[in-house]
Amino acid sequence: MSQPEGFRQGKLVCKLNKSIYGLKQSPRLWSEKLAEVMQLLGFKKTYSDPSLYIYDRDGIKVIVPVFVDDITLASKCTEALDKFVGELGTHFKLRDLGPTSYLLGIRIERETAERRIYLSQTQYIVNKLEEFGMTDCKPVGTPMLPGLKLSSSQSPQTVEEKAVMENIPYMNAVGSLLYLATMTRPDIAYAASVLARFNANPGMAHWKAVKHVFRYLKGTIGLKLMYGPNPEQDDLFVTFSDADLGGNPDNGRSTTGYMTRIGLGVVDWMSKLQPVVTLSTTESELVAGVTAGRGMAWIRNLVDEIGYAAPTPSKLFTDNMSAMQVSKNPEHHGRMKHLDLCWYWLREQVGKKKIAPLHLPTEEMPADLLTKALPKPKVEKFRRMMGLVEYGNV
Repeated sequence: MSQPEGFRQGKLVCKLNKSIYGLKQSPRLWSEKLAEVMQLLGFKKTYSDPSLYIYDRDGIKVIVPVFVDDITLASKCTEALDKFVGELGTHFKLRDLGPTSYLLGIRIERETAERRIYLSQTQYIVNKLEEFGMTDCKPVGTPMLPGLKLSSSQSPQTVEEKAVMENIPYMNAVGSLLYLATMTRPDIAYAASVLARFNANPGMAHWKAVKHVFRYLKGTIGLKLMYGPNPEQDDLFVTFSDADLGGNPDNGRSTTGYMTRIGLGVVDWMSKLQPVVTLSTTESELVAGVTAGRGMAWIRNLVDEIGYAAPTPSKLFTDNMSAMQVSKNPEHHGRMKHLDLCWYWLREQVGKKKIAPLHLPTEEMPADLLTKALPKPKVEKFRRMMGLVEYGNV
């Protein structure tokens, strides 16, 4: 779903006119009033995402995502946007901020000729480096030391050690990293996810790993998430799924990592500890595949509502042949029958021809960066496959 020519975005900051409506501006009342006005203007709220509105009539389409009172507009038709802004102004007090350059702290840059958009949070990173005293730190090339395994055994064991950690802003720092990992930096998603496990009782080893991530951000501050047409990808979107068997030393659970890419950049990704202990690589990869498949089902529904229906099964790449076969047929049922029935959901989706599992060698699996700490060459390769590039060095 590449950016069409003539595509334009604008941002409005809308405030409910309380003098007209006599309402307190609570989130619930604001949402209800906005939905009422949007419906009046001919927009339809999507089922996949209740904060996304679509206008689609007479060949004119306007897409409007909403975040509280920040509204972004996207359409090929400039006249339609101008008309919508004018009509919205009769219901709300608003400010038209023009073409979007910043949205929720994310900088948006465009290369119109190449039909590309770049998202970045450079200033946010600069601010956080300053906040945590890392402005002059020495950069490193990986989000986490390759092969590093953090555990609760590294948490404070004495009163003195606990007293030292009480003066360290561990949770604030990890929260900042989680925000970055969620918005524009999928390359640090695994590190942020692991570090968040120790928020309740972090130790110096965990804090050292946090500072390592900031040192990595210092060295990669110019990275931006790129979106645009991908001449090598015919599918509407593709998904990559991976798992690290028993990677958590505290409970033996594996880590699920998956990412969905539209065109050149990822639009959905996750790095998360699995909810069950798996007994083999096949099981852990199957559990990861189910999680990825659920994300794929949501994206299929969303793009269908926007107007880009997926006519063929969506591709799900995994680097485990056995897991791929299990998702297609029950030939390994004897070894897998102890698993809860929910993990067989993926097989059902494959049978309905909505998902097509395919094999991809581990050396080419970008989701590997979401399941473990990798060496620098792999980090650089896989983050580029995610769409993270230096602007102007594509």
